[in-house]
Amino acid sequence: MRTSISETMAFSSKQHSKLRRETGAGIDLAVADLPSHQELHLSLRPLSGETPTEMIARLTSVLMERSAAIVRHEVFGSIAVCSETLRALERECGGLDWPVLWIEGNGLAGQDVSGMHVFAVVGTGVQTIYLGGRPIGRVFSDGSVRHCLLADVKSGDLSASRPVQARATFEKLEDALHEAGMNMRNLVRTWFYLDDILSWYKSFNDVRNSFYRQRQVFSGLVPASTGVGGRNPSDAAVVACAWAVESTESAAVVRQACSPLQCPALKYGSAFSRAVLLRGVACRRLLVSGTASIDPYGRSAHVDDIQNQIALTMEVVETLLVSHGFHFSDVVRATAYFKNILDAGIFDAWRKEHDLKFLPLVEAQADICRNELLFEIELDAISDGEPEVDTTPDTEGVKKGMQAAKSHVS
Repeated sequence: MRTSISETMAFSSKQHSKLRRETGAGIDLAVADLPSHQELHLSLRPLSGETPTEMIARLTSVLMERSAAIVRHEVFGSIAVCSETLRALERECGGLDWPVLWIEGNGLAGQDVSGMHVFAVVGTGVQTIYLGGRPIGRVFSDGSVRHCLLADVKSGDLSASRPVQARATFEKLEDALHEAGMNMRNLVRTWFYLDDILSWYKSFNDVRNSFYRQRQVFSGLVPASTGVGGRNPSDAAVVACAWAVESTESAAVVRQACSPLQCPALKYGSAFSRAVLLRGVACRRLLVSGTASIDPYGRSAHVDDIQNQIALTMEVVETLLVSHGFHFSDVVRATAYFKNILDAGIFDAWRKEHDLKFLPLVEAQADICRNELLFEIELDAISDGEPEVDTTPDTEGVKKGMQAAKSHVS
């Protein structure tokens, strides 16, 4: 018989914004009670001496206690333990009908798994999207928006060149979206994990730009995105995840959210928005792209200076959040990428100094898209639907932000 989460993990509840938070050893849970359903956003990290199988048992205990269905699952850990961990997940859940993203990400103290994020829902129907006989995504509705979350999308021909695999990955994304009744213009968020990213990121960007032009993505919303280095168990050149939405009510709004302290990434050839705002009847969501120490002119700032790269990056993220009516207390998921995982201790100290230890965080080692960048963070935030924030570009505000940020440029 399974014991409850409070019995097994000695949780203490902590209230932030409209979310209910429960925080315990190795786990953060943010619960959003929405009019149409309940959402669970879990971030798990390994306990001392805990095996990946034991970690899975801890996760499934939370989900089964609440009868929750997973719609997105990402794991950062050693590829050597991927197969046994997924088998344990299948055993615990009586099957595995959702995709799991697995990216190699070294943890501290030789941990096999750095951590995992899980997004699950209760009280709303979930549809599984299959492609080539395997689960590749899940679809659910929050009352005003249909959400399609795709994961572990990759080329079918792993012997092809990296650019050819990248093109095939975009085509697979498109095929999966069609299975959900959507297309590339429904995308609001993407993630791309490139093996040996620094050797071919420009080629990847060329493929993405070309595909987006052909599918007329640039004539609408360009999705928020993360692009970092990371090997995968299939040895594919790139694996992708995506979030697409379809508004089912006229009141729903999906639009770009500008970053006051950074120029649009399109200015220097990267096809993504700094963030995307989703506002429906149920809630407001802000999906923040991978953010690094980039100045307002698109240049890398504080080269080889991890402390100041962290400080500038977090100032950029906080300014973006606040400018759209959110705060760090609204964050339900955050992933921090370090070129050197030992630098995670520096970020830990920064969070303690700024009272942000509660962030639902997973940390992983990964190359950032520029060799001189040492740190990147991405996050999702949820708030109630009341504050109406104007997210149209504020030219004067961006100019002021550029002046204010000059002091951070090395």
